Amino acid sequence: MTQIFEATDKDIVVIKKLAYQIWPQVYHTIISESQISYMLDLFYSESALLENITKNKHQFYIIETDGQPAGFASFEHNYLQEKVTRLHKLYVLPEVHGRGLGKQLLLAVIKETKLQVSEAISLNVNKFNPAIDFYKKLGFEIVGEEKLPIGKDFYMDDFMMKLPTKIYR
Repeated sequence: MTQIFEATDKDIVVIKKLAYQIWPQVYHTIISESQISYMLDLFYSESALLENITKNKHQFYIIETDGQPAGFASFEHNYLQEKVTRLHKLYVLPEVHGRGLGKQLLLAVIKETKLQVSEAISLNVNKFNPAIDFYKKLGFEIVGEEKLPIGKDFYMDDFMMKLPTKIYR
């Protein structure tokens, strides 16, 4: 059985644990070990996650399968004061890939996005991440490229993608 629920600050430990399980497996062929470690510390420390939930108003969803956490998503409405929802994170444990859990998470975000009257969902994805194909299958289009410095001479080298919510009426 699969269940999706909105996470609170009490679920930070679960989100952090999932990130630390998923990232090394997903990114080991895309970025260096030192960059993975740096980014995990930067984006998934308990203080960073708490700030995202409380101060930055990011919503987090956790997906469980058979009672066990299997992935998470985070998103923010009115991104840059526009009628856009920003998908900041969407990760599922590699051992459950292919079971539709990522799609279920994304559809839950889309449903919430439509309730907030957002016109689109935007995201950034590493240019070498196979998840690009996942997003394209669900209607996202590449709308640009961005190379963002994140400190310690590391960069996020991404495609910018967008999905108009009217696709999912």
